[in-house]
Amino acid sequence: MTTKKFAALLRGINVGGARKVPMAELRQVLEGLGHGDVQTYLQSGNAVFSTARTDPDPTDLARELEAAIEARFGFAVPCLVVDGAYLRAVADACPFPAAELEGKQLHATFFSEQPGAERFAGIDGPSYLPEEYRVGDRVVYLYAPDGLGRSKLVEALARPAVVRGIDVTSRNWNTVVKLIELTG
Repeated sequence: MTTKKFAALLRGINVGGARKVPMAELRQVLEGLGHGDVQTYLQSGNAVFSTARTDPDPTDLARELEAAIEARFGFAVPCLVVDGAYLRAVADACPFPAAELEGKQLHATFFSEQPGAERFAGIDGPSYLPEEYRVGDRVVYLYAPDGLGRSKLVEALARPAVVRGIDVTSRNWNTVVKLIELTG
């Protein structure tokens, strides 16, 4: 039986003591949904799993996981599910020199659907230099040389005009690379 590997990216858990989702329990939730080869990475909501389902839809997998998490923990957690091939394509299309940068300087913000150019119309990119962003396939690449904590551009990219109605979650480049390895 052929299996396909996916990464589940959970948004906004285990931050500042709120919305606690222990990774051991997240693995149990995924296994309870019938998934195998379940692994978690870090405490920030990254999980990898395989499924033997025929032609699984990542959006359906995400909605099932969201429902199971809410049933288990009592609060909603937006989830994105992507396959290993998509993660590899994101890395291959990176417009920044990822190999030359520290992982904290480069981030990928994953979108549940492709954001239209109009969402970014109010962002004056040059005014944020040396920070930069580029839009890819359901992802925004963010180069923040001083990290996200000091980034002004990340604030602009998180405005409601950009993210309203779309599930988004960000990962630093080190995490993207590790998830590619785990789903490979």
